[in-house]
Amino acid sequence: MAFLSQVERRQAEAIAHIGYCNPFLPERLKWERQVLGDRFQKGAAVINLPSAVEAEKVFGNFVLLLEHAQGLADKMRVRVLDGRCTREGDQRLYRETVLFLLYGKYFSIVNLSPEQSQAAESRLYASRWEPFLKDYRWYLNIAGVELPDYFDAVHCFSIFRQLDRAFQHIFMFVIGGSMPMARLRATIWESIFTHDMGRYIRGVYKTLGDITTLITGPSGTGKELVARAIGLSRYQRFDSKSKTFGDEHQPQLLAVNLSALSSTLIESELFGHCKGAFTGAVGDRPGWLEVCGEHGTVFLDEIGELEHSIQVKLLRVLQTQQFSRVGESKSRNFKGKFIAATNRELELEIQSGRFREDLYYRLCADRIQTPTLREQLVDRPEDLVELTRFIAARLLRQVKDEVDALASESVDWIEQNIGSDYAWPGNIRELEQCVRNVLIRKSYLPANRSMGSSLTVGNSTKDASSDGHFVKALLAGELTLDEVTQGYASHVYHQLGRYDLAASKLGVNWRTVRSKVRQYREGIK
Repeated sequence: MAFLSQVERRQAEAIAHIGYCNPFLPERLKWERQVLGDRFQKGAAVINLPSAVEAEKVFGNFVLLLEHAQGLADKMRVRVLDGRCTREGDQRLYRETVLFLLYGKYFSIVNLSPEQSQAAESRLYASRWEPFLKDYRWYLNIAGVELPDYFDAVHCFSIFRQLDRAFQHIFMFVIGGSMPMARLRATIWESIFTHDMGRYIRGVYKTLGDITTLITGPSGTGKELVARAIGLSRYQRFDSKSKTFGDEHQPQLLAVNLSALSSTLIESELFGHCKGAFTGAVGDRPGWLEVCGEHGTVFLDEIGELEHSIQVKLLRVLQTQQFSRVGESKSRNFKGKFIAATNRELELEIQSGRFREDLYYRLCADRIQTPTLREQLVDRPEDLVELTRFIAARLLRQVKDEVDALASESVDWIEQNIGSDYAWPGNIRELEQCVRNVLIRKSYLPANRSMGSSLTVGNSTKDASSDGHFVKALLAGELTLDEVTQGYASHVYHQLGRYDLAASKLGVNWRTVRSKVRQYREGIK
């Protein structure tokens, strides 16, 4: 008798694909549908989880998949004991079905909280070790099952915990349901696990920390949040005796804003110094490269601001994993990972001689580009509501009952005054400032408006350049009455920068002004 029927084999293969695929790419839906058939629950291809409590809603098929994996693993175990699992392909399907089941039972972002401390989180995971080990042995430590070296229980437990943390931190730091944000989440996942999860589990997890991640994008697009998602999701091997993970008591992410420090302070912060190395060095001091443990990450923000002399020293660390304290000749080993970020175009900085080309090539093996807020909202305007609520929740974390009210008030104010199609040149950072201003004064004045320049709203630059054409067409009698009102409403809005002010001047509702402005823009495209 065959080990698996054709239907069971298709289901087992699909479960294996789900376990290894990037969960933020829509390919997972194909495999979920293959397992669940008519029970498959249709949902959005983009996974966007603003809070862990909504996990069941987002992963609507996961419980059903777990039921299938449980039933299939139990059937397969009986057949293994009967001696029917002799081929390597069958062995692989059995192992991977069991792994999917064990992950679903003991992990899958259950009971995690953004406010949870590292120690509390570790205790929660440690409490799952004994029941996990019992099930692991029940399914895999039996006659007829061959386990590769990398399949030991501790390693599997460590990988599962890393998967959990990656889900948690990506969801917690990267908000929005637009395709640009979906692609960003998928890219972060690859930075943590590579595109080939199987290869990562088999051994790449040991060396991936040697590859530097470079995050690029305009100011205010959340580069530090991306760095945190990656830096806090690294592999840490579980110690079954002490019930701890790696060097969990050491700092996991050490951030240095290079633009805020002088070159001397940067050297001291990164490399440390010896007593007497410079004026004020009254004692030995370890730098963050020394403090950072094997599973830690040093985040160098604004790497494009780094002076040449420090670029040379940093290049040596990236090439040799060694450094010396300032004023010392002794070499020390750097064991962690580097993440760098910049809002500059480093290629142009290289051409101008301000950035070393050899350092750039050491940085860009793994590159992530963060999208602007404008790109997100053009793709999915409703993300404004979600992002505003997320900001309000962080701002009012001690007064949670007021979060929804502040979010609604902020969105209403934005729509009535600067428009939901405002370009947000300051990106997420500017939206945060807007919400704070609405909380305090129920008003917000964009920086470029407060500095006396013209307000950048939607396509207002285009609106301004077309004013002359509007006047010429008006004087020539070439416009319809609707086109006249649209053009004039757009002109007044462009001058005042706010829908409510334009509405007051024109004697109409602000929604009417917004409608006219949008119609005018469509007409000049």
